[in-house]
Amino acid sequence: MPELPEVETVRRGLSSATLGGVITATEVLLERSIAHPDAAHFITSLVGKSIKSWHRRGKYLLASLQIGNTAANQPDAPGGTLGVHLRMTGQLLWLSQTEPLQKHTRVRLFFPQNQELRFVDQRTFGKMWWVPPEVAPETIITGLQQLGPEPLEPDFSPESLGAKLHRCRRPIKTALLDQTFIAGIGNIYADEALFLSRVAPTKLAGDLTPEEIRRLHSSIVEVLHQAIAHGGTTFSDFLNLHGVNGNYGGVAWVYQRTGQPCRVCGTPIERRKLAGRSTHFCPHCQETRVM
Repeated sequence: MPELPEVETVRRGLSSATLGGVITATEVLLERSIAHPDAAHFITSLVGKSIKSWHRRGKYLLASLQIGNTAANQPDAPGGTLGVHLRMTGQLLWLSQTEPLQKHTRVRLFFPQNQELRFVDQRTFGKMWWVPPEVAPETIITGLQQLGPEPLEPDFSPESLGAKLHRCRRPIKTALLDQTFIAGIGNIYADEALFLSRVAPTKLAGDLTPEEIRRLHSSIVEVLHQAIAHGGTTFSDFLNLHGVNGNYGGVAWVYQRTGQPCRVCGTPIERRKLAGRSTHFCPHCQETRVM
């Protein structure tokens, strides 16, 4: 599943390609890809709206819409919010309308100059929403209500992270995957941050020392910035807006490097199941013995 760096990579691409462009037509090829409203109202609600801005919240993409073309200096009339969650295999691609349709194309948003924003989703878990302008997005896109802090925002600090983890009796790896703790972190970057902070994934979150929390906070921020700089990670389905693979996988510390030597100490990287999720770690560098 795309995580914060992949979704942020897509957001930046969308901001570069689509701002100010008017949606001239919409085609829904798979109705269940539309979470709200129904497909017919989704189509009619988007036509004539332009993209004013793109925002990321956790793994959600949110476009602020307005009526008319922002480039034409028209009055700013709110047009609601377009929401997207890529889930497991979703992709947003900015293409010419003449490009052949990918097999799993689900939704098409058409723009001037023969361009389109195409939503491709093999496993069909991804969703799109249109939220009317008079409605707060989180009342319709209910997953937004429970999200924890953004790890790249100033209010994410070692103190706030420690407060979240205090008295938590789950393994720290499991806690990091909980979107109510921190928004946007998934399996890849939880493994990477834990390695950089030298904390074993099985250590109970509430048992982390202040120094371990400080290192973990710093490592989360570092690895997310590094992954964004590399355009995200591509191990299976992720592509950026122009169909290009992310490059972070080539420099990953532990994720999907089972049996390969640790980049620090040379010990073979191990892989275990933890709460049903694959977990990669170095048994030598990560301090607490992994059971």
